[in-house]
Amino acid sequence: MPDVLQIQALSKTYASGLAALSDIYLTVRRGEIFALLGPNGAGKTTLISIVCGIVRASGGTVMVDGHDINTGFRQTRALIGLVPQELTTDAFETVWATVSFSRGLFGKPPNPAHIEGVLRSLSLWDKKDSKIRTLSGGMKRRVMIAKALSHEPRLLFLDEPTAGVDVGLRRDMWQLVRQLRDTGVTVILTTHYIEEAEDMADRIGIISKGRLVLVQEKAALMQQLGKKRLTLQLTAPLAAVPAALQTWRATLSADGRTLAFEFDARSGGPAMVGFMKAVADAGIVYEDLSTRQSSLEDIFVTLLQEAA
Repeated sequence: MPDVLQIQALSKTYASGLAALSDIYLTVRRGEIFALLGPNGAGKTTLISIVCGIVRASGGTVMVDGHDINTGFRQTRALIGLVPQELTTDAFETVWATVSFSRGLFGKPPNPAHIEGVLRSLSLWDKKDSKIRTLSGGMKRRVMIAKALSHEPRLLFLDEPTAGVDVGLRRDMWQLVRQLRDTGVTVILTTHYIEEAEDMADRIGIISKGRLVLVQEKAALMQQLGKKRLTLQLTAPLAAVPAALQTWRATLSADGRTLAFEFDARSGGPAMVGFMKAVADAGIVYEDLSTRQSSLEDIFVTLLQEAA
């Protein structure tokens, strides 16, 4: 099936001269969870706002399910659901009324069963008759998600959806996101909780200073750029790294009791076996060892440093 989102040569320069986006090329597959990561001010929200028709691009094209966002605005907007960072709801409306009204804005006929299902999936059913102003911040965030899902979008944007919310909402929301993906909905999320992206995403995009630094399958990214760290707890402290281990770039802790070796995950076994042989040849005795695979956060920080 064709990609649900196609972005070509997209750019955005504001009147102040700030180049928020520069020459963005991106395709997002139908039915995947795509995580867009980047520091504050990298251009994540600007990119989402352009696709959703909130901000006008300075150049380039954006196609949503085969429709140009400019010439086919009504078609594309009806296909998109957006959960923005800001909580923007009518404080004096009830939960049921505001979610139902959002559905009507997209020309969808009333469907109480669908609205009920969305509210139940977000643990909002018992709050359906409550006014928005009486809800907690976390509950208001749930209402924003419900509004975005009210018209049954095929492309859902979640812009920092779990910022400042409780663990319960995060769990409920990610369960719902997985269910949506299983029905063919494409989800694009931005998050500062990198562990969420590592857990949820099929592919990762990293944006820095308005440019896409990398787009990669999550599993391939972890394999290609990930590092492994082997740590030895020594029986007796060392004063310095033995000469035989210096070619391995081993590092010693300040107290001399921990020897560490970092290697490319792709080299795997051979690198570790070679290092351990060198340790044995040097007569170093250890009482424990452990290995650690680098996380997506480690990779993210490294890529941003390289792009700086």
